[in-house]
Amino acid sequence: MSQYNSTNSSAPLADKMRPLVLADFVGQEKIIGAGKILRLAVERDRVPSIIFWGPPGCGKTTLARIIANLTQAEFVPLSAVSSGVKDIRREAEAAAKRLQEGKKTIIFIDEIHRFNKGQQDALLPHVERGVITLIGATTENPSFEIISALLSRCRVFVLEKLTAAHIKKLAERALTKEPVLRSIKIAPDALQYLAEMSDGDARVALNALELAAQTSPLTPLLSKERGVIDKKIIEEALQKSLLYDKAGEEHYNIISALHKSMRGGNADAALYWLARMLEGGEDPLYIARRLIRFASEDIGIANSLALPQAVAAYQACHYIGMPECSVNLAQAVVYMAKSKKSNELYVAYGKAAADVKQYGALPVPLHIRNAPTKLMKELKYGKGYKYSPEYDYREEQEYLPPEIKNHKYFNL
Repeated sequence: MSQYNSTNSSAPLADKMRPLVLADFVGQEKIIGAGKILRLAVERDRVPSIIFWGPPGCGKTTLARIIANLTQAEFVPLSAVSSGVKDIRREAEAAAKRLQEGKKTIIFIDEIHRFNKGQQDALLPHVERGVITLIGATTENPSFEIISALLSRCRVFVLEKLTAAHIKKLAERALTKEPVLRSIKIAPDALQYLAEMSDGDARVALNALELAAQTSPLTPLLSKERGVIDKKIIEEALQKSLLYDKAGEEHYNIISALHKSMRGGNADAALYWLARMLEGGEDPLYIARRLIRFASEDIGIANSLALPQAVAAYQACHYIGMPECSVNLAQAVVYMAKSKKSNELYVAYGKAAADVKQYGALPVPLHIRNAPTKLMKELKYGKGYKYSPEYDYREEQEYLPPEIKNHKYFNL
């Protein structure tokens, strides 16, 4: 039997349609499908402390509530923004009392990556002793945002972005289940557009659907009934911004994709990732700086014009800014992708840096030191140095310290 979260008529549609049983949960089949470890843990009431890592609107909070419902545990949400150590201790004490009465407590912390180290430390003893079951939800990589001591006591489950098919299913269910939407009709192309442009975010899709239904034109002659929701209404309701967090992991994922696409010579992919960044609001100067690095790291002396091209792109971005400089960056990105590649400089410098770390600050050989003073000359600074032009640049002399004599870094 279907069960949903809220009967409050004023609640947002996304909240009212939040399921309370796994049978109604859409998506994440890889972790809660039949026979999967999380589903078995829920069914057997053996749920460990968990970190759900996934993009917005993929079902992290909903899944946490379902787990609490099915295991008959007390569900205690804490705010990662406003809750402090005192709140954690208070809820842990309440959980200990419930445990004595045979009832478990799930403390749910959305955006747990916003908890500082002290707050995360405060959770440790209660998770360790099993007083609480922690379920944290985060859109950021838990390896970087959650302290290792807490992370080691939790099972991390990665939730994937919902597909367009998932979003479409959720929208169709809302149109069927929600009383105020039952009289609403939506054009097939509008429904498909909603499913695709919600970018896997169920909350965005359902709230946009609700707004579209509320603002759709009235049917002629039937003043209390709404007409068909068309694609234009959905476009206005979505007001969709691209998924691109300039401070989060997606930022690093996409710049990595741009870099690797250029390295692999795929100009089309490189242009796509460039557009993703620029249209998402990235600083063009950041991209230009990465191109300057790429020009030397991945092209180097295979094409000596790559570095001036990248520097010119940076200057163009500085002079005219967005949106005009997008074409300057596009030119540079395609140039880098199509250019002949060599990472000899990058590898060579890495070898030299490794020797510096291994051997420390080796002294400069005396014969290649300058001797501007009499004392330096008496100490044999510069003695025996062969001035290269006098030997037609064919002189034989050592330029490295004796400890690393004959070490080779550059092979060309």
